[in-house]
Amino acid sequence: MTATLARTPEQDARRRSTVTWVVALATLGLIFDGYDLVVYGAVVSTFLRDPTQIGEVTPQLAGLLGSYALVGVLVGALLAGSIADIVGRRTVMLIAYAWFSVAMAITALMSSATTFGLMRFITGLGVGALVATTGAIVSEFAPPGKKNLCNAITYSGVPLGSLLAALLAIILLGSIGWRGMFMIGALPLVTLLPLAFFKMPESPAWLVSRGRLEEARAIAERTGMPLAEAATAPTAASGDAAAAREAAGASAGGRAGYAGLFGPGNAFPAILLGFMSVTGLMLVYALNTWLPELMRRAGYDTKGSLAFLLVLNGGAVIGALLLSRVADRFGPKPVVASCFLCGAISIALLTFSLPIGLLLLFVAFVGLGTSGTQTLLFGFVANYFRTNVRGAAVAWCAGFGRLGGVGGPLLGGILIGAGFALNSIFFILAGLALFGALLTLLVPVRHTHELHRTPIEPSAAVAGQDMAPAGAPDTVTPRAEPDPLSTGREG
Repeated sequence: MTATLARTPEQDARRRSTVTWVVALATLGLIFDGYDLVVYGAVVSTFLRDPTQIGEVTPQLAGLLGSYALVGVLVGALLAGSIADIVGRRTVMLIAYAWFSVAMAITALMSSATTFGLMRFITGLGVGALVATTGAIVSEFAPPGKKNLCNAITYSGVPLGSLLAALLAIILLGSIGWRGMFMIGALPLVTLLPLAFFKMPESPAWLVSRGRLEEARAIAERTGMPLAEAATAPTAASGDAAAAREAAGASAGGRAGYAGLFGPGNAFPAILLGFMSVTGLMLVYALNTWLPELMRRAGYDTKGSLAFLLVLNGGAVIGALLLSRVADRFGPKPVVASCFLCGAISIALLTFSLPIGLLLLFVAFVGLGTSGTQTLLFGFVANYFRTNVRGAAVAWCAGFGRLGGVGGPLLGGILIGAGFALNSIFFILAGLALFGALLTLLVPVRHTHELHRTPIEPSAAVAGQDMAPAGAPDTVTPRAEPDPLSTGREG
């Protein structure tokens, strides 16, 4: 008698529900991350003008306090990448939600610049851990053909959170003060964390890569997720658990975490993708920090210059969502390269005297070519590498890329302080975007990843529901989905 795991309408419905919850929770988490990273900029003028808040704050000290969170993100992302590939995506994400929420609440209670800066660094650790882990778990739950779209939706939460911080500051800062603004950042502790605890499952693909086949099967049945992306392993019914764990680990391509990421076959693309992230985040932070000031120098008033910032982030969100569908069809590499090129051309066009409507349109394309490109890049990375190093890969790009996040505002400040003309600054930024496009073109295309079937016996209930006609082999094998890397479309 044969049992084959055929997909049923009930399983498909469970999978759609699971993917919806995972993407929604991940997006909401990154909205709060985006809020956390931008809320400081919304309240820094209060610190500069009122020494009764956290003491005397000079512009130099304000810049230093702002960098502490980014350094924390870098450290947190790099640490979380290796840990998440060992202890699991879900565990790290839940800890990250609690960590940065509690840290935001404690930050709101600080009364000195020293303790405030320390808490900004500690908050950044949680933010970095979440950013690094989110791409891996979303990629492992997203259905084939929609992986880049799901990652684009998720990472659009960062610019959405940035917009939310700016809007809430305009509406509430005068009434609740900077401490109230930071308390808003602690809301995930009582909202997002409980939801994620009950609705965010562990990735079955990760469980298989760690040899935990019984747990993977149980979650796959409960969530409707098909078991795939694993190599031949002894059946769970064989009783050879040790061999099953060894086979599952080998199936994922060898060592996990950073040891596997920087091993043979992965190191060169990992380094290239890391420097692409540095380039992208340098553009993102340079423009988000200095575009309003640059446009004021071009003759626009304060409200007009802030409008450019809103258009910049709006273009990033909309553009990334639209082009993620193109990336799912043709692969992210040409799309990311084209976006970097679009950003370079659009930034260069800002040097021309243009009607305001056309100028805003080009600023929207700049948003697509910078923040939007960075959103697509996380999807590129999450789908380029195998399960056993995926968390480390996303963490590497999120963490190492923060060097660009630190360098972007510094670059803008150096150029403006050195007296560079407005057009010269735009041309330098355009050259940086062009460099990102060239790096993208150097990333090797992965044509094939060998696929094997993983014999995993279904539970008695599932086997009873999905029995095939008698006379076929007794082995039960989950239907393998195409490895996205085998087509070159996902990576």
